[in-house]
Amino acid sequence: MAKGVRVVRMSVEQPLWRALTAYRILTMLYAILLAAFGGEKYERSWVAVVFLAAMAVWTLVTLPKVAGAAACTKRFLGADLTLALIGILVTPLADFQAQHVDGPTLPSIWTAGSVLAFAIKGGWRWAAFASTFVAVANLIERGAPSRDTLHNVLLVWVASIAIGYVVEVARASERTLARALEIEAATRERERLARDIHDSVLQVLAMVQRRGAAIGGEAAELGRMAGEQEVALRTLVSSGLVPPTRVSEDAAEGAVVRTVETDDDETDAPAVTDLRALLAPHAGSRVTFAEPGAPVLLTPAAAGELAAAVGAALDNVRVHAGEDAQAWILVEDWPDEVIVTVRDDGPGIPEGRLAQAEGEGRLGVALSIRGRLRDLGGTAELISVPGQGTEVELKVPKISRGKAGSVR
Repeated sequence: MAKGVRVVRMSVEQPLWRALTAYRILTMLYAILLAAFGGEKYERSWVAVVFLAAMAVWTLVTLPKVAGAAACTKRFLGADLTLALIGILVTPLADFQAQHVDGPTLPSIWTAGSVLAFAIKGGWRWAAFASTFVAVANLIERGAPSRDTLHNVLLVWVASIAIGYVVEVARASERTLARALEIEAATRERERLARDIHDSVLQVLAMVQRRGAAIGGEAAELGRMAGEQEVALRTLVSSGLVPPTRVSEDAAEGAVVRTVETDDDETDAPAVTDLRALLAPHAGSRVTFAEPGAPVLLTPAAAGELAAAVGAALDNVRVHAGEDAQAWILVEDWPDEVIVTVRDDGPGIPEGRLAQAEGEGRLGVALSIRGRLRDLGGTAELISVPGQGTEVELKVPKISRGKAGSVR
């Protein structure tokens, strides 16, 4: 099963750019219609026509510039704001009464689109910068401040700063979410590696340590070294570091999340595996295998993980109950779930031993059994009474709530 690192860019502000695109188009049409129906008031209508034509062409040509943070450059923002300021300042040239009558400027509410672009791109500070220029231009155009002018200026100023602040909060939130998702993905991958190592390398090292101590001589020294390596490897797989979440140089482009995922056809292929075929090899003189007599179908991933958990439970029987202990495997195929029970007649597990083993980095039950079942959306319940053996009940839903699914 091949694995790769998938890089995902998170940007919760992308809908704002789409809304800004629609806003610029609609306000452009509004400004044109406003001038068309009130054209008789313009003493120099050609000034209004030239400006509105330039504004319409600019709006349509620069639509890709407001499609996302990466395309919306500082140069574009400066040119866009300059056009809006020119529209405000040339309004008295087209309408001589503009300074004496509170009415819309030539660009009208299209000007707010330029300020909002600053807010979405750079946050509330950029918004305050742009809206201040718009406020000054409106005051100059009116000649003297009026109540309506101050009202409109204050509205644009407050709204743009508020939107810029919301954008900054959204960026901080998406970085936090990206970090949380990355930690979760890294933790799951580390647990998967720990399970695989526990099922192979760690058990071999533990066996070498035990056999070496029993044989003695040079083998005892080999066993001691194997024990040291086992402890070191357990420490490594039980700790691990999570790399920090990266943020693009332009914060508006969003945070970056790296997740490890499988690169196979597991999600596309409806193939199923009979769980009995994976568990039957465990049957022997000291392991009794009981199954329902009909195929127990799960996806290959779910069946493999469940079989590995059963194998880990049997390994615990051999290690802790002894080579002569008897074990029983019972498979139950229910409509909504598959239950596999592993029971032995060993001495059982003393109270508190599992917590102690997990603290020592011995993660057989924590990862090889419970960790696998958790990833499948299932549960693992361990029941042990000192002197009466141990029973492990593994439950996996037919439709998995975890990453690896199963079928009905």
